[in-house]
Amino acid sequence: MISALFAGLCDDAALFPPGNVPLPDALPAHARHRSAPYADLVGPFVFPVARLDELTPGSLELSLTLPGGPATLEPALDRLARIGGATAVALEIAAPAEQTAAEFFAAMDAVETQTAGLDVFVEVPRGERRDDFLAALVGGSFAAKFRTGGVVAEAYPDEKELASALTAVIASGVAFKATAGLHHAVRNTDPHTGFEQHGFLNVLLATRHALGGAGVDEVAATLAERDGALLARELRDLPADVVRAVRTAFRSFGTCSILEPLEDLVALHLVPSSALASADQGAHA
Repeated sequence: MISALFAGLCDDAALFPPGNVPLPDALPAHARHRSAPYADLVGPFVFPVARLDELTPGSLELSLTLPGGPATLEPALDRLARIGGATAVALEIAAPAEQTAAEFFAAMDAVETQTAGLDVFVEVPRGERRDDFLAALVGGSFAAKFRTGGVVAEAYPDEKELASALTAVIASGVAFKATAGLHHAVRNTDPHTGFEQHGFLNVLLATRHALGGAGVDEVAATLAERDGALLARELRDLPADVVRAVRTAFRSFGTCSILEPLEDLVALHLVPSSALASADQGAHA
């Protein structure tokens, strides 16, 4: 039901804004997603390290977010181990505002044994630190994480800024994920906030173009495209080897709603409509 292009694309960030789903509701909803016919779309449950004390024992794959940086990793994993059942499969680690790339990666070296076997995403800061962080990722085992939105307009990088980041990371062979702001498949203006929002299909196709050697301007134009049918047509026709390359580069994105991306994919005929029927049944189970 879910093609390889979209497998594991949507990490479940229901706890985060603007969704802010209460944990007692978010956990059973995640379990329904992971057992639904569209389960292949769904990645791990994204969980903030500051809320680990709210977890109760139970089987759950987590992508832990650590906004406090590498220094918070070891105590977080210790707390998680004491809960029982839940396991970290990925880490999303940010750098404190005052930390340089050299300091950050030295701190990561110090906790190397703690990250073994986990997918590690380093949140690349915007602004003057970005190039140093991207350069430090080259040749290593960590992937990049880019913020593509937030709860204020300034949190959204424009097309040129995001295109510059994507072309740089893809040219270097470093994988990446995105978080925040990718509420819909196609570039749009939010009718409630007026925010200009990137589309996750735009990012997929921009990745494909960057892998083919496109420059920043061409990638930015792809990110700006608002014709969903055009995006869907180009992505639908990708050969299997290109799909593998695209998803090797663009690993996933965090979304506070699994159903919104699913609905958009169905509307663009990229996922069968039966997926929505199963989603509706699960929502009322």
